[in-house]
Amino acid sequence: ADQAEREKAEKLGIVHVSKQNWWKKFIDQINAAVPVEREKDIVLEHNYDGIRELDNHLPPWWTWLFIGTIIWGAIYLVVYHVTDTFPLQLEEYQQELTLADENSRKLKASQPQEVIDENTLAFLNDKLIIDRGKAVFVSYNCASCHKDDGGGNAIGPNLTDDYWIHGGGIKNVFATIKNGVVEKGMPAWGKSMSPQDVKAVAFFVLSLNGTNPLQAKAPQGTLYKEEIIKLDTVIVAVDSAGVRASL
Repeated sequence: ADQAEREKAEKLGIVHVSKQNWWKKFIDQINAAVPVEREKDIVLEHNYDGIRELDNHLPPWWTWLFIGTIIWGAIYLVVYHVTDTFPLQLEEYQQELTLADENSRKLKASQPQEVIDENTLAFLNDKLIIDRGKAVFVSYNCASCHKDDGGGNAIGPNLTDDYWIHGGGIKNVFATIKNGVVEKGMPAWGKSMSPQDVKAVAFFVLSLNGTNPLQAKAPQGTLYKEEIIKLDTVIVAVDSAGVRASL
């Protein structure tokens, strides 16, 4: 359409003026663009290898944006550094940490956890605790050293027989999981697990006793076998070393 208008103007011998839509006009205004036909008015005397320079000024939008950043910087300085109206990022971060600690304290207070006394800890064939222990055993990748079935591999010992390197029974197993055996590559899981999770894993480990998995590792350590003897109303546990303990 514009080409047809141009040809028509040439036939009539008049100067053709292109019609601009609103978007083109807006762009020209915010850029303060000089029309091509008027560029000769802003040509500078600089000439380099036939290339000449135009004396174009910065676009108005850029100039106002630059002025706006200066104004915003002044406001920011007064609000954040002079009057302390709002906290800086570090202060805001510390406030969030304080709030998170407070919320955590309230949550723990509303959900009291079981207090575990290692001295009186006793193994129970509790399916819920054992299933939880199995889930923790898997999630903490204990199987990488002991296999999923507890049969042991080149690093970890067999957990299904009656031989224990660091003592058998719930108390010893709980302590071994909690404190770890760092010199042998076993972390102190009590630093990353809750006491309840340590207890659950210990229950799960003891529940593996006698399962006899395929390709289980040869026994290591000392034989530890508890025998339950009922004497009237007193239950006595005798381990392989002949030590008697009332239950």
